[in-house]
Amino acid sequence: MKKSLLIVTIFVIVIGLFFAISNTYAAEQVIDEETESKIVEIKDNAASSLADYQDKYGSDVYGLVAYILNLVRIYSIPFCFLGIAVGAIHQYVIGVRKLDTLEKGFAMIASFVTILIICQILPLAFAIFVKFGRG
Repeated sequence: MKKSLLIVTIFVIVIGLFFAISNTYAAEQVIDEETESKIVEIKDNAASSLADYQDKYGSDVYGLVAYILNLVRIYSIPFCFLGIAVGAIHQYVIGVRKLDTLEKGFAMIASFVTILIICQILPLAFAIFVKFGRG
């Protein structure tokens, strides 16, 4: 009796695992198809945006540089704000007790503010240079 109960239990467990794995596999395929379609959509949007920049600037190289500078402009904002926050923590929280950390925090804040300003002005300077500088 114990052997038959053990065999039936093992059989039920194996069938349960089979159905669980097959349902998981089907769900993964659906997720993979959705993810793949989203990735293709993002790629198409980036390609069309790059083509727009190339049409706007009249050159493949200038369009690519403008596209890259726009991405740098967009992604520099959170990066620099994070750096400014870390610098403020070093200056105002940790620097209360250690003077070298106070100076390090001030240097970090100044550096990240400078990087932020450069990253925000560089696309504008490039556009002005291309518009008026190349004739």
